[in-house]
Amino acid sequence: MTQVLASPAPAGPLVGARPGRGAAPAVALVLGGALSVQFGAALAATLFPRAGVAGVLAMRLGLAAALLLAVARPRLRGHDRRAWGAVVGFGAVLAGMNASFYAAIDRIPLGAAVTLEFLGPLTLSVLAARRARSWLWAGLALAGVVLLGEGGLVFAGEGLDAAGAGFALGAGACWAAYILLSAEVGRRFRGLDGLALAMAVATALTLPVGVADAGGALLHPAVLATGAAVATLSSLAPYSLELLALRRLAASTFAVLTSLGPAVAALAGFVVLGQPLGATDAVAVLLVVAAGIGAVRATRARPR
Repeated sequence: MTQVLASPAPAGPLVGARPGRGAAPAVALVLGGALSVQFGAALAATLFPRAGVAGVLAMRLGLAAALLLAVARPRLRGHDRRAWGAVVGFGAVLAGMNASFYAAIDRIPLGAAVTLEFLGPLTLSVLAARRARSWLWAGLALAGVVLLGEGGLVFAGEGLDAAGAGFALGAGACWAAYILLSAEVGRRFRGLDGLALAMAVATALTLPVGVADAGGALLHPAVLATGAAVATLSSLAPYSLELLALRRLAASTFAVLTSLGPAVAALAGFVVLGQPLGATDAVAVLLVVAAGIGAVRATRARPR
């Protein structure tokens, strides 16, 4: 989100500055942001038994929206109907992406969920490259997905939970839409204004269901404290780190680094949730990561 807001999710608009000095520290910032996002997702999963998936989602989005609104203080005047339409659409995609992702990690391991979710932006990269060679990377990713499910994704039999896999794929589709809408909102709003307003829209869409699902559990001090940590790890920290990194890294380099997301998610699932990663799963994740890196490089090499 970013993922600054998802998980897996994508970060802000991929419009990084030209590479300059300090590339190594910038790479460390991107990797730090990736670790923050995935460990935030793992921490969120520990709250599901207490506050429910919808409750944790509403709390995470609400706290993140409050932080962003306080920092950005977005200007509400001077925007036309198309700008507001873009913000509302962006907020709806944010809500759908996060809701689908949390529903996925409630049913399947975090590493598997992020690997499947990653197919969304990967597909977008393949289509953007417009090169026959890019379809080889798509095939490599598909091989990784089939290996990950050990046939369960194809035959809906044994293997990954079918509903969980479906939610992860839905989150991936929303992630691709997020990337496109993020660029549109970035063109129409200054700084963090569009993102903050979109987060407020996402909160408005998820809060009623979240409150109904969790009830008074959302007000428990321990739940609130963990929710604040999730919001910080999943939103504020990675966005800040990646924003700093993009001042020194080219967007293409940034995109390659974010392709490591599935591997980082598998690590977070193992450390925080105790989800083991077998040899077959590790190979599947590596195949999808390699496909992501290859697709990004193919997009970068496309003639203009």
